[in-house]
Amino acid sequence: MGFSKWVWLIFILHGFLELPISANPSLSPEELAQIPVDFLDFAKKPELFDWMVGIRRRIHENPELGFEEFDTSKLIREELDQMGISYKYPFAQTGVVGSIGTGSPPFVAIRADMDALPMQESVEWEHKSKVPGKMHACGHDAHVAMLLGAAKILQEHRHEFQGTVVLVFQPAEEGGGGAKKMLEEGALENIDAIFGLHVSAAYPIGAVASRSGPLLAASGFFEAVISGKGGHAAIPQHTVDPILAASNVIVSLQHLVSREADPLDSQVVTVAKFEGGGAFNVIPDSVTIGGTFRAFSKESFIQLKQRIEEVITKQASVQRCNATVTFNEKEKPFIPVTINDQDLHKYFQKVTGDMLGSQKIIEMQPLMGAEDFSFYSEVIPGYFFYIGMKNETQGQFERGHSPFFRINEDVLPYGAALHASLAIRYLLEKQLQPNPPKGSFHHDEL
Repeated sequence: MGFSKWVWLIFILHGFLELPISANPSLSPEELAQIPVDFLDFAKKPELFDWMVGIRRRIHENPELGFEEFDTSKLIREELDQMGISYKYPFAQTGVVGSIGTGSPPFVAIRADMDALPMQESVEWEHKSKVPGKMHACGHDAHVAMLLGAAKILQEHRHEFQGTVVLVFQPAEEGGGGAKKMLEEGALENIDAIFGLHVSAAYPIGAVASRSGPLLAASGFFEAVISGKGGHAAIPQHTVDPILAASNVIVSLQHLVSREADPLDSQVVTVAKFEGGGAFNVIPDSVTIGGTFRAFSKESFIQLKQRIEEVITKQASVQRCNATVTFNEKEKPFIPVTINDQDLHKYFQKVTGDMLGSQKIIEMQPLMGAEDFSFYSEVIPGYFFYIGMKNETQGQFERGHSPFFRINEDVLPYGAALHASLAIRYLLEKQLQPNPPKGSFHHDEL
């Protein structure tokens, strides 16, 4: 009996009981192509869909910031326990790494981030954040629910493939470099390939978007304290005005991109923080500014960092001020360029094409956003993609980091099925083919 008929029969008779793929190691291309389709059908079943929705809403109501995801981590471990999935904990304080399969090579990883953002939710609904000043405004609650959904699917098939699927629940993606710490603590040893996803309101439900090569920019943060001499605003000649100096610094920083960078080499310098003074008639002693810088190459990123420090210190001195610049790499590590492996891109197109149809695969342009999944793809062949959730019949869905951000929960089955399909097809093709998708790993570290 073919794969699709087995799945259909078991769905009707047993619901969540084991859904055998095939005990025969010689699956045909047609049978392999049917796996993603049947996984998506399975993920859309009310039992699994409602369970994922419940998980996502529980996490959404109780958001936790980077390296503080203790309750989220506890929920994940409890669900893995109920599924009978073994795991290791903790990594990077709150991270969890589970495993499904034989426990032996090959190893393929699928990853979800867990942390929320320090912002107040403005969406009024039944499951609004219960924690003042904290919100899941980037979809990480949905990412966890999807990966747990994939775990449930894969656990049902654990006897049907050789190798191991590694489930990576990672803390502190939002600027904390959680992926870097996971690697440093050995969470991804011996992994052959890793996949990650992110929900997106830019693409329609049922579509995915990605590209081969550079996808997201390298990113860093800077902060500068510009010190002068405060005094009464009516007698500025007796002061050294740090506000004026900081204003000149900010204008000069913009010239780094407009006059020093190659127009074909995308770069960004943004000052988003300006703090100084507390009265209308008093010039302060100092001003603090801060911001972010982005680039798509290692060389451009290093050059930007050097020039930011030079511009701030020298422009401040022109205004008779002193300046100290910090990049605080320990707390906010520089994020490398996210580069998608070329071979895994072809593999991704094949699997998602089987599930969704090739017309639902969007070749996107690179974005200046950053994602610490890049730490994984520096040392392991990796692939990161976006999964659409836009549905105009459900109103407007704001993009990430907005207090009005919402999740279209119809996206959950797509994410779970894609995670599971990418992992299991990878292992099956490793088993069946002489030249499986290994990845064309070639990039260096930032």
